[in-house]
Amino acid sequence: MNVLSVVIPAYNEEGGIAQIIERVLSIRPRLREAGVDDLELIVVDDGSRDETATIAGRYPQVRLIRHPVNRGYGAALKTGFSRARGNLLGFLDADGTYPPEHFPDLCRVALAEEADLVIGSRMSGTESEMPLVRRIGNFIFANLVSLLGNHRVSDSASGMRVIRREALPRLYPLPDGLNFTPVMSTRALHEEIRWLEVPIPYKERVGRSKLNVVRDGMRFLRTIIWTALNYNPARVLGGIGLGLAAVAGVIGAVVVGMRIAGITRLGPWGVVAVFVAGLCSVSGVTLFSLGATFNYLVSLFHKRPVRQGLFGNPVFDRPLERHFGWMGLVAVVLGLAVGASSLGLSLGGWSVERLWLYLLGAAMLLLVGVQLVVFWIIMQVLGELSQREAQVAQDLEGEPCEG
Repeated sequence: MNVLSVVIPAYNEEGGIAQIIERVLSIRPRLREAGVDDLELIVVDDGSRDETATIAGRYPQVRLIRHPVNRGYGAALKTGFSRARGNLLGFLDADGTYPPEHFPDLCRVALAEEADLVIGSRMSGTESEMPLVRRIGNFIFANLVSLLGNHRVSDSASGMRVIRREALPRLYPLPDGLNFTPVMSTRALHEEIRWLEVPIPYKERVGRSKLNVVRDGMRFLRTIIWTALNYNPARVLGGIGLGLAAVAGVIGAVVVGMRIAGITRLGPWGVVAVFVAGLCSVSGVTLFSLGATFNYLVSLFHKRPVRQGLFGNPVFDRPLERHFGWMGLVAVVLGLAVGASSLGLSLGGWSVERLWLYLLGAAMLLLVGVQLVVFWIIMQVLGELSQREAQVAQDLEGEPCEG
């Protein structure tokens, strides 16, 4: 028996709560057509100071739960989920922005496609009254979640969804605030939960919005990145590291070109550029290596294989960190060779104006080489620790004896 429990978090929504309740209750016949046998409607009054709870309490078909104080959008949803009896959990806002008439479509997809999470996408819908600023913000966040999760998402912050109850533990923990939905989207991708998006129309809300574009936007950004770091640090730190290394490479190529052209002296901006290149090269390698190392720590915590690959590029599908050992040794040897050659040229009478580039290159090679070797050793240890439990079990089973 399929039961849909719809949770409506409400905070000072006396102007629109009655209308949204009636709209949700009206979808029972269409839910049956979609394969849902029953509907449960839960309104969680999140410490409202107006008549929201009084209005919701007038409907006998509504199960009203009250928070004595305002705890937040996500906290209200989690309270509703914990009290719900349905195997399908749905939610939407109380302000009339999301169309409950589309719940049958979301449930139909969840049941027919065996999806654990179905999201009503405002960004792919044909009708949308979303303000331009919020549309731009949602576009940015959706692309950020897509990049970090290596899966295309059109609406990472939609507040209308249907979730299978059994998938909820894999999505938790979730925050108490308005960043509940983007964090859920990020976790769903990294937990490899099967999810689909269904286009829905979007209307402007009834009453004043509680979303602060700047404050909540920064919170969305911060929590999306931190959630991704809990699953695949190499995708975040590795991407930043590669970007810094690319900057260092461009500057280095320009400086080498100038040297080939006979320019051995740098002006103030040239000195700054060389300083930035050195900083970016060391920082880039450090961040990339830290990201790869953290992936091993995450795998130990989650007790699952180490996540490999960066941004879905086949070039990185073979773990790059496994080559850090020999790459570091080569860099150290090259650095020592360039340094020794520079010393020999200096003893031969070359001035520092002619040698500074070689000395700088030798220092960078040595620093990067030592870092790569150190991180390679750390990851070898972590890799063995991640396999220790399986190896212990194998040894305890023992090998069959012959004879």
